[in-house]
Amino acid sequence: MANIEVMRHSTSHLMAAAILELFPEAKFGIGPTIENGFYYDLDLSRNLTPEDLPKIEKKMLSLKKKDLKFEKSEMPVDKALKLFKSLDQPYKIELLKDIKKYGTTEKNKLQVTSYKLQDRVTIYKLGKFTDLCRGPHVASTKEIGAFKLFKIAGAYWRGDEKNKMLQRIYGVAFAGKKELDEFIARQEEARERDHRKLGKELDLFSINEEIGAGLPLWHPRGAMLRQIIEDFWQDEHLKNGYEMVRTPHIGNINLWKTSGHWDFYRKNMYAPIDIEGQKYLLKPMNCPFHIKIYQTKIRSWRDLPIRWAELATVYRFERSGVLHGLTRVRGFTQDDAHTFCTPEQLASEIEKTVKFGIKLLRTFGFQYYEICLATRPKKYVGTIKSWARATFALEQALKKLKLAYEIDKEGGVFYGPKIDIKIKDNLGRSWQCTTVQVDFNMPERFDMSYIDNKGRKVRPIMIHRALLGSLERFVGVLLEHYGGALPVWLSPTQVYIAPVGKAHRRPSEKLAQELAELGIRAEVDILNETISYKVRKAEKQKIPFILVIGDKEAKGKTLNVRMRDNIVKRMTKKKFIGIISKEIDNKK
Repeated sequence: MANIEVMRHSTSHLMAAAILELFPEAKFGIGPTIENGFYYDLDLSRNLTPEDLPKIEKKMLSLKKKDLKFEKSEMPVDKALKLFKSLDQPYKIELLKDIKKYGTTEKNKLQVTSYKLQDRVTIYKLGKFTDLCRGPHVASTKEIGAFKLFKIAGAYWRGDEKNKMLQRIYGVAFAGKKELDEFIARQEEARERDHRKLGKELDLFSINEEIGAGLPLWHPRGAMLRQIIEDFWQDEHLKNGYEMVRTPHIGNINLWKTSGHWDFYRKNMYAPIDIEGQKYLLKPMNCPFHIKIYQTKIRSWRDLPIRWAELATVYRFERSGVLHGLTRVRGFTQDDAHTFCTPEQLASEIEKTVKFGIKLLRTFGFQYYEICLATRPKKYVGTIKSWARATFALEQALKKLKLAYEIDKEGGVFYGPKIDIKIKDNLGRSWQCTTVQVDFNMPERFDMSYIDNKGRKVRPIMIHRALLGSLERFVGVLLEHYGGALPVWLSPTQVYIAPVGKAHRRPSEKLAQELAELGIRAEVDILNETISYKVRKAEKQKIPFILVIGDKEAKGKTLNVRMRDNIVKRMTKKKFIGIISKEIDNKK
């Protein structure tokens, strides 16, 4: 069997060949591999629908059975231009013109393959489909494994919203049917765990287009979940030497011009607001505010390190095409913090921050993760020397903590390198959460200083960090990780009390009050419904404990306790309180 990436890319060509058979007028963009599969962008006179995908798959299977060869050839760029003009493929012609002019199709960071073969390019032909492609490919279609097309989306040509919107068809491909079936089963489970679906079913949040895309509304249960996370977050930060700060939602544009964000991230910021002749921005990040708090007085080396944390709502312009429930929004609350320290303190502060982040993630039930060290990008501020120092400090911290990591080449932010921690959920998917960034540049740009032990003014070093990331995104990840069945300590409602009849309401409410005084969140369902209906409702809401209160429970000291695994036990009230209190205390 061919290399899986080669096979997947070859499958994208097979799909394009099938599309050309079905829609001869199709104009093709690019068709690279992606995780688990591939896609191809195309321009077509009509919009494709999900009903078209099985037809394309059928044609792909038909072509595969013919054992078509991938015919490779090389030719001068000018000859290739004539070829694709004769094939009426304008997008390939545009790429070839860039190759002729620049020697590459990666001008302006285009997400396509680079060609640096002087004046010659590589062409691959499969059936009636001819493509401009560096390859490699399998020898023939018989080497292509099992595949399935699963989605149609819109995509701007070359990722530029000024260009035409093309249709993008996504597919997955594996070596054999078994792997494909396993992937499809995981995808089905992922659909069941989709936080948007769970958010509606559990009545946690909604997004109302009349208010605005990417601006979630938190319902009472969702707001409670957030409050639980925020309270825990704050308590843990106070235990770890952080102080809380609060900053406004808007600020003068000059703050972000000084920081460099205006030059590097302007496309992700909202248009300035004019207030009495001054331009203000909805804040896209908090760093300048924390720096300005630092500069309200002269700082001494004895004051450092300073650790300031804030659950701060920021606003970033995300295009509508990438918005996704809670995991990609336009207004989100970031668990942000900044540490200001001396050069001598830098290594230990990085170590403490990374250890703290991993501890928090594990408390929320994430035991597996990947760590990346992201290095200097092509566009950056500061000196090579400061970048080297910052990268070395991060790398040494990871080595001292004996944490395995990979290098994310050029993946740093414009002001410094960073450590990224990606957690693995119960389906094995990776999610970016914790980030720790060392910054020598912003202290320089804002002329920050402290007085050292010899009375000299010295620049502090700044560590930017978010441990959970966006709270909105983190809640979305939590819901998908647990499939909505959150641990007891995180469940907005921990105990659901279902009185059998009217006579049992008062004892139920009394029990709920008793539990509330012990810090246990209980809800009484007083609606006039059958017990079986109430129990089913509570089970759908994934509430950890269900208590049915009838004559026996109202008068006696025992409770009928139904747990999530459908185990029903009768126990004393004291024992039940002990069980649930232990789970809450142990963060289970």
